[in-house]
Amino acid sequence: MSDSNTTDFTNPSTFILLGIPGLEAAHVWISIPFSAMYVIAVLGNFTILFIVKMDPSLHEPMYYFLCMLAVTDLVLSTSILPKMLSIYWFNSREIDFSACLTQMYFIHCFTVMESGIFVAMAFDRYVAICDPLRHSTILTNPVVVKIGLAVVLRGGMFILPYPILARQWPYCRTNIIPHTYCEHIAVVKLACADIRVISYYSLSMAFLLTGLDVFFIAVSYTQILRAIFSLPTKDAWLKSFGTCSSHLCAILIFYIPGLFSFITHRFGHNVTLYFHILLANVYLLVPPMLNPIIYGVRTKQIRNRLLQLFTDKGTKAICDPLRHSTILTNSVVAKIGLAMVLRGIMVILPYPFLARQWLSCRTNIIPHTYCEGITVLKVACADIRDARLKTFRTCVSHLFGFLTFCIPSLFSILTHWFDQNVPMHFHVLIANVYFLVPPVLNPIIYGVTTKQIRNRLLRFFTCKGT
Repeated sequence: MSDSNTTDFTNPSTFILLGIPGLEAAHVWISIPFSAMYVIAVLGNFTILFIVKMDPSLHEPMYYFLCMLAVTDLVLSTSILPKMLSIYWFNSREIDFSACLTQMYFIHCFTVMESGIFVAMAFDRYVAICDPLRHSTILTNPVVVKIGLAVVLRGGMFILPYPILARQWPYCRTNIIPHTYCEHIAVVKLACADIRVISYYSLSMAFLLTGLDVFFIAVSYTQILRAIFSLPTKDAWLKSFGTCSSHLCAILIFYIPGLFSFITHRFGHNVTLYFHILLANVYLLVPPMLNPIIYGVRTKQIRNRLLQLFTDKGTKAICDPLRHSTILTNSVVAKIGLAMVLRGIMVILPYPFLARQWLSCRTNIIPHTYCEGITVLKVACADIRDARLKTFRTCVSHLFGFLTFCIPSLFSILTHWFDQNVPMHFHVLIANVYFLVPPVLNPIIYGVTTKQIRNRLLRFFTCKGT
């Protein structure tokens, strides 16, 4: 370790970001899903901004707030990803002291802004549903500008003490930050000063700002649900609730990981450090990736405008709508389904046959929760490279089409092959995520985006049953 990391200093010129301690050997492979998340976030949010700008019919308060959310997500994800990828790819761990404080300010400031934007969007939905005749007179363009300015000033002013106090403190212990970005608590813990004031301040801000935001959102949606269930028909219920479902999904995606990360930081002292860091990164990257997808799929005006960009006939069905029912008949769908089943069976069939022929002369102990392919093959006294390559090809072929399914699979396989220093419990956790996350997300995705399933589900939970 260099002298700059151990000698006393009061004003360090640089900090050293370690990335994810304990998973240094897997940094390159960890960067794959994070890079995919960032690309999707950038493309999706810029698409939302472009569509709203180009379509005058979308120049309404709801879409103005959506643009604010898109800008916030872009800044938030861009604040951490470039430096994070430079650590993963080029081992560029140094960050200037001022740049570190700037990154810390932007991350926490725009997180508070995003929470405030969700409150503004909840207020917009409340007025639109509970008092629709006055919506255009209450939420005028000047009012929207004032709300946006208040959200920006609130985030900027309440987070400003973080970098100001952090710059004034001496740092005599070390300049090494065990994180992928300059997170506030990780930085102030390095100071040789009494940090109780800023610690109490940050804790009070977390409870005060987030608590008030969640309270206002809860009050808004309580009133919204009361107004919805007072409507005379189920169709009116479904139409009114449909305008709020995308906002509810975005709120849950933002607050649930944040709450989970906060609880594990404060109370999960036995949780490993790399899990804290991975969770903190997911908290900042998943909402910017999913928000444009949710609003793009769930909002009819944005969806129709997006189709106009890629089709010649605007919002009509894509490519060949008149022949859809004649091409995809029930028999054709059954044949496609049968082909998919046979394809899966035929591709995977060599695995148990080859494994049965090989001798397991090393050990019969499998360090796993189930008989996972690579783990079983590793105990064989034979050349299993062909089986590994075959497994790799079955995942790569669908990598871009099915990110939810293939990215965890690819990540698990690559770490098994090449990263022998990765702890076994990390391999096992990734393998379990690979099998558990797609079954959890698939029904949620299709339940939210498929109108028939969503409507039937809502009818099931209403007073009149099915």
